[in-house]
Amino acid sequence: MHQPFYKDLWTGEYKLPWTRLHALKDYAGMVEILAEFPRIRQTFNLVPSMVMQIDEYASGKASDPFFDCAVMPAEDLTEAQRAFALKYFFQANVPHMIYRYPRYRELYERREPFAARDLRDLQVLNQLVWFDEDLLARDGEIQELARKGHDYSLADQAVLARKQREALARVLPVYRDFAAQGQIEISTTPFYHPILPLICDTEIAEKSRPGVTLPTRFQYPEDAREQLVRARTYMQEKLGVAPLGLWPSEGSVSDDALALAADCGFRWAGTDNGVLARTLQREAGVSETWRAYVWRQNGREMRMLFRDHYLSDLIGFEYSRMSAADAAGHFLWRIGENAGGRDALVPIILDGENAWEWFEGNGRPFLRELYRRISEDPQLEAVTVAEAFSRFEAKPLDHIFPGSWINANFDIWIGAEEDNQSWERLLEARQFYDLKRDSVPEAARKLAFEELLVAEGSDWNWWYGPEHGSDNRPEFDQLYRDHLSNVYRALGEEPPANLTQPILKGQTIPAHEAPTNPLHVTLDGEVTSAFEWMGAGRYRMDTRSGAMHAAAPLLREIFYGCNESSLFVRVDDAGSAELGIEFETGAAKVKIARGRIVEMETPRSGPRFRVTVARDGLAPARVPAEGWIELPAPAK
Repeated sequence: MHQPFYKDLWTGEYKLPWTRLHALKDYAGMVEILAEFPRIRQTFNLVPSMVMQIDEYASGKASDPFFDCAVMPAEDLTEAQRAFALKYFFQANVPHMIYRYPRYRELYERREPFAARDLRDLQVLNQLVWFDEDLLARDGEIQELARKGHDYSLADQAVLARKQREALARVLPVYRDFAAQGQIEISTTPFYHPILPLICDTEIAEKSRPGVTLPTRFQYPEDAREQLVRARTYMQEKLGVAPLGLWPSEGSVSDDALALAADCGFRWAGTDNGVLARTLQREAGVSETWRAYVWRQNGREMRMLFRDHYLSDLIGFEYSRMSAADAAGHFLWRIGENAGGRDALVPIILDGENAWEWFEGNGRPFLRELYRRISEDPQLEAVTVAEAFSRFEAKPLDHIFPGSWINANFDIWIGAEEDNQSWERLLEARQFYDLKRDSVPEAARKLAFEELLVAEGSDWNWWYGPEHGSDNRPEFDQLYRDHLSNVYRALGEEPPANLTQPILKGQTIPAHEAPTNPLHVTLDGEVTSAFEWMGAGRYRMDTRSGAMHAAAPLLREIFYGCNESSLFVRVDDAGSAELGIEFETGAAKVKIARGRIVEMETPRSGPRFRVTVARDGLAPARVPAEGWIELPAPAK
């Protein structure tokens, strides 16, 4: 199971909710169902950066704007929060989740205008649909919310928030317990889910697809090793096991990546039979795929399993359109036909959670039917990967073809214009880190390096390029650039100007965005709430103008907004600069809070303002350099 790393380490904010929501819907229940079928043993792959996020949610250290908006009184939602709810609270599978509840369907089809009653129902139903099916079946309080269906109260919102926290706290203990009992094996992935062969050397992509357009070479095998070492160490700490098995991110392998994994203590790895076919230089059918392999090079070895692409994708993409009985029956019939009466090792490897929301009942009826049939058939046995390797002789491989589970190449993550731009930005940040790391305090160096490892993850480039679409692509783009910007901030420098503009094509950000709603800011130098600065105005400097003195580097951007009496200004990259605010009538008296960010407050004393900035005792420069920023008229 895997989710991108949604936390901004600089501000502490979680930008998107998908780790939390899938932890509610999938992660514990997928393991707990095995208690009904003691003969079924399975391997679960957990990405450490996802486990870290679940752990923070479970301990109360994490929240996200989606959760915060869902539990607020509907009457207290600001205009920005109402717009946020209407934009994001319908991001769920329509037939199986939204249409499950008549009131949710009504709101989805109407959209607006919404009164407070409508908003509160949307707040509750949007969260309720993500609860695990089996938890819903046994928990009376959640059942009562589901039966009620509409006209929810503040008390109902409080119950929902409490039940979420309880459910999230169950997830990691379930894995620890089932692993300790031996019914599941836990494998893992490099810590922040990087495409390991590309971190080792981006030039490897040309071997997978000759002629591909590549960015400037990125070659940091030491980072790849760090991602592997951290993964085993962290999983040992959190789940009580140091995994022997590795699912390389997106099944991405190369000889260099396997050598590193072997050196780090991993004993088996998996990828796709498309990679096997290119390794063998012939089609990888049933006889080639349904067996164990061992890769050996230079005294190192790694047991290898190659995913049956066809059978795995039947579950992922086809069986959701069939009844549970028909789907389970067809799956086992296909295995029997292909096996032809011989012993065979059948590697079924799934994208852990994403398939189930397309199934009736979140896939639980299908899984129960499949597990029951396997349990009752003496010719079938569901085993962990480690058990399988102990029973089957492994055929040797002297090399592995570099590629991923998608088309046995790396085209999803490199080669397209947006992909290559993201690699260029990553390389620039990595080189800057090497230049500055010895001149900053240890805490700053560690934060900068952590953000680099996060930015090396595969998820950002999943959404760049032409292959995939999502309503959240702009948010992924922003979060990727935020992670890289934080590298520079941690090292005491302003982020470069190219990180203020989207990598996504056709998404140029305007120089000035006016505020859309009043602000209510806690002056503490932190982003206290995800909604604290939502709807703020945003002014970006034209870095080509040379308007600010060379000894006082430009502020890249400021956020600003007002309430009835005060003007608030936020700067994220001020360093130690002296900051102030002036109106046309003169300099203002400003309260300043410095922390991860700089927040300023001053009484509103005019319709237009600008920010002053000075460094090293030089005369102040102004943002904007010429003219003023117009404030919205006070609310009447």
